[in-house]
Amino acid sequence: MHTVRIQIDGTPMDVPRGSTIAAALGTGGARRSVSGQPRAPLCGMGVCHECRVQVDGVQQLACMTPCGEGQVIDTRPARLQALPTAATEADGQHCDLLVVGAGPAGLQAALAAAPSGMRITLLDANPAPGGQVWRGGPRHATPDPARRLLDALAHFPNVTLVTGTQIVGLAGERALLTETPTQSGVQRFDRAILCTGARELLLPFPGWTLPGVTGAGGLQALIKQGLQVRGERIVIAGTGPLLLAAAATARRAGATVLHVAEQASWASVARFSTALWRWPAKAWQAATLLDPGFRPGSTVTAAHGRERVQAVTLRSGGYERRVDCERLACGFGLVPHTPLAQLLGCALDAHGAIAVDATQQTSVAGIYAAGECTGIGGNERAQLQGRIAGRCATGAAVTPPLARALARWNRFAALARERFALGEAVTRLADADTLICRCEDVALQELAGCETWVQAKLHTRCGMGSCQGRICGQAAHTLWGWTPTAPRQLSDPARIATLAQGQHDHPPHHTRTAAPLSP
Repeated sequence: MHTVRIQIDGTPMDVPRGSTIAAALGTGGARRSVSGQPRAPLCGMGVCHECRVQVDGVQQLACMTPCGEGQVIDTRPARLQALPTAATEADGQHCDLLVVGAGPAGLQAALAAAPSGMRITLLDANPAPGGQVWRGGPRHATPDPARRLLDALAHFPNVTLVTGTQIVGLAGERALLTETPTQSGVQRFDRAILCTGARELLLPFPGWTLPGVTGAGGLQALIKQGLQVRGERIVIAGTGPLLLAAAATARRAGATVLHVAEQASWASVARFSTALWRWPAKAWQAATLLDPGFRPGSTVTAAHGRERVQAVTLRSGGYERRVDCERLACGFGLVPHTPLAQLLGCALDAHGAIAVDATQQTSVAGIYAAGECTGIGGNERAQLQGRIAGRCATGAAVTPPLARALARWNRFAALARERFALGEAVTRLADADTLICRCEDVALQELAGCETWVQAKLHTRCGMGSCQGRICGQAAHTLWGWTPTAPRQLSDPARIATLAQGQHDHPPHHTRTAAPLSP
């Protein structure tokens, strides 16, 4: 395998070409939190900001940054360098239809809209298209479904793929502020389809901040990014079908999966399984992913270690046992990723997802949404919604077969939501010293007396750190019913030069792939 040489905190390292910096860091090279605690990559998808490092003097998220020959990476605050001034392009950039997110929903939306001849920009923050489901990497080729969609899109010159570009806020009416590691600008559009996906629900428990503890989906993403787990003993815990998918990915990468602790009861899992005959593809997938260590009715209660996780405690049926391991992957389901939609004024539904009508249009005219950001329902549902949104954004109608197929997968989504609903026990895992806010190191006991999310922010800085409450805000909503405040400008940390760029009519940096839409 071809490698590139990078330098982490002064130590040279050869890593497989295509790996991300987060994969190269593993549980080593971890940064220190504001109170001096060791930290390492957690979510693997650019949400938690735990993996922020300096790359050649520019602060970046390690899980979103591919390793490049000669990179100098620094995780030590004492060695951080001043940020350079961001460059910008001078000519305007405008599209008829902007598709945000190049995962299953976004790729299908772009392809459905492409025959219209509209100028379409398909924009994604990741280094390559595919989203979390179809993520490729140095040892994981881009899956065939994604490759087929990309090959089909390559035949349309009116579609431009833009990767490695983060949306950080608004720049006026139908205009978005964007950043790359070196440039910033404004992307203008007439219509948009939001395919921003979902993020993991990560709940606090003693030891959850230790290096080696990741999300379940985070572990899967990091392995695809090049994380080496061969020979490691791994425990996976939480809830939902993602646990088994993460376990399968870890086993294929050479890890030993000791336990898959599912908090839902045996009865609930059994009812879910016996209903899968209505969706044969899901039944087959479940059969292929079945893991010998799968244990419903059990959950993790603590992670143990000094500088990294060395063991976990699992509870099942009123009994606890301690298990030695090198890694813990723990995710309590998925939640829709909606900050951009909220900034654009789109309404949310009762489940915290973007509310859409039968054409996938949001409450804002001309703005559509598709995929997990409209509710957690799986890859098949996301693709159908993308196809509907792409058609309707160009003025076409929803065909009856598409409507019937979507209704069928909506029923699957409702079944999964019901059978893997969180039990009360997982909301009582944190003790007084457990950190709730990882960015600002705010412990549970510091929130005593707070009755709302706003009070928590005002009195403790909970939710005021780099991730802007994406981790602790959703946890607080799950634990205590606090409603996080709607995102404000900016939705993500941004450079001063980017804010200045928002005052001018300049575009973001756009990079087409060498073969326009090939993975």
